[in-house]
Amino acid sequence: MARSVLITVAQVARIATNAPKIVPRPLISARFNSTNASAAAATASVKTPPPPKRWSRLRALKRVVQISTVGLAGYAAYDVYSKRHPPVQAPFDPKKRTIVLLGTGWGAVSFLKKINTDDYNVIVVSPRNYFLFTPLLPSCTVGTIELRSIMEPIRFITRHKTRNVKFYESECTDIDPESKTISITDVSDVKGAVSNTNIPYDYLVVAIGADNQTFGMAGVREHACFLKEIWDAHKIRTRLMDCVESAAFASQTPEEVERLMHMVVVGGGPTGVEYAAELHDFLTDDLQVWYPELAEKLRITLVEALPNVLPMFSHQLINYTESTFKQNKIEVLTKTMVKEVGDKSIKVMDANKEIVSIPYGLLVWATGNCPRPLARKFMARLKDHQTSPRGIVIDEYMRVAGTRDVYAIGDAAFSKYAPTAQVATQQGQYLATVFEHLARIEEGQNKKITPFEYTHQGSLAYIGSDKAIADLPFLNGNISVGGVATFLFWRSAYISN
Repeated sequence: MARSVLITVAQVARIATNAPKIVPRPLISARFNSTNASAAAATASVKTPPPPKRWSRLRALKRVVQISTVGLAGYAAYDVYSKRHPPVQAPFDPKKRTIVLLGTGWGAVSFLKKINTDDYNVIVVSPRNYFLFTPLLPSCTVGTIELRSIMEPIRFITRHKTRNVKFYESECTDIDPESKTISITDVSDVKGAVSNTNIPYDYLVVAIGADNQTFGMAGVREHACFLKEIWDAHKIRTRLMDCVESAAFASQTPEEVERLMHMVVVGGGPTGVEYAAELHDFLTDDLQVWYPELAEKLRITLVEALPNVLPMFSHQLINYTESTFKQNKIEVLTKTMVKEVGDKSIKVMDANKEIVSIPYGLLVWATGNCPRPLARKFMARLKDHQTSPRGIVIDEYMRVAGTRDVYAIGDAAFSKYAPTAQVATQQGQYLATVFEHLARIEEGQNKKITPFEYTHQGSLAYIGSDKAIADLPFLNGNISVGGVATFLFWRSAYISN
C-alpha cells in the first residue's frame, strides 16, 4: 500500500513536472515570431523549382519560326552548294536524236530548262551567251539596276543538265529544212581558223526573237536608240549623260540646252512607258542633286500613234497612267505619227493632221517587233505556207507550217497570242513537254499530245514615282490596281523571277 502511494506520488510529480507552464501573452508572441523566422530562413535556404511553363500559341509560333529559319538556312546552303558543284554530266549519245535550239531568250531558256536531256542531245546556237531579263532593262538605262544583275550565263543553265549540252556563240545564217542542217558563223571580233560551218539536226527549235520595227523609215537606225538588248541600255545610258554634260558645257546657247535636255520616246507600249517613267525618276532622284541648274530644263515627251498608251491594259489603268504622267510633267502625244527622223529632230503628224518638228537630244524607239533577217529568209523558202509578214506561221503544236521536225516559239513565231515574255515562256515549257511525249511514244508508250493553251497571268508596268499598275486575272474577270503598293508587288515579282 505504501508502494502504491509512492508510485502515485511519483506519477503526480512527473505530471506536474511535464505540465506546460502558464506564461504571460507577450512571451508567447515572441516565441511564435522567432519560430516563423527560423522556418522562413530554412525555406529560403532550399531552392524551390519554378512552376512548369504553360504551352501557349505565342511560344508555339516562336518555335515554328525558329525551326523554319533553320530549315530555310539549310535549304539555301544546300542550294548554293549544289549550284556551285554541279554533278557529272553524261556525254553526247549518238543513238539519241539531236535537238538544235536557236536563241537564248525567254522561249529558248524556258525550253532549255525543262527539256529532259536524258532523252535527247541538245545543241544551243546564239550570238549572245546569256539570258537577259528584259522587263528590268529600262531600269538599267538610268543606273537604277546594274546590267549584270539582269544577265544569267547560258552555260550555267546547260552545266546543270544531266547530259552535256553544247553551246556555240555564233549566229545562224541559214536553215535548210530539206537536208535538215543549219549554217552558223562566228560573229565575235576574234575568230579562229574555222568561223563558218554546218550543223545537222533531227529537230530544230527556232526561238531567235524579233527585230525592232522601224516601218522602213530612214534615219531610225542611224539616229535612234532601241531598247531590246543589253548594249541598247548601255548606249542609252551613255548618250543620256552625254546630252546632260553637253548642256552643261561652258557658254552653251539656251536653244541648244533646250534641245539637248529634251528626251523623246516613240512608242506607248510597256517598254516606252517604263523608260519614260525611269527617266522621270532619274530627274527627281539624281539630276536635281548633281545638276541643279539643268534639272528644271529636262523635258520628256512620249509619242504614240494610237489614241492612248498601254492599249493592253484596262481603261481605268490607262487613265491613271496618263494622269500620273501629267503630274510628273511627262508630255504624252497620242494620235501622233512619226514621219521623218533626223539627227537632231523628228517630224510628226499630230492629231490635227499637221506636220510638226520636234527637236531632241535623245531619241528612244520602242514601237514593236518585226521578223529578223534569218526568219524572213526562212519564210521565203516556204512562201507557199508562210503567208504572214509578222513572223513564222505555226500551228497549235508549235510546228512550222510547210516543214517537218521544225518548231518555232516566242517572238519569232506568228500566232494568235501577243508577242510577250509570258507567251514565249509558256510556249517553251509546252514544247519541252511535247518532246518528252515524243520520246515516250518512241518507246512504245501511249501518250497523247494536246494543243498549246495559253494562260494569262496578268500584266504589269512601272509608271514612275514609285507607282505601278497591274491587270491581274481573278475568277472570270480582271483586277485593275495601281499605286505604291502595286509598285512593291511589281518589284518583288520581278526580283524574285
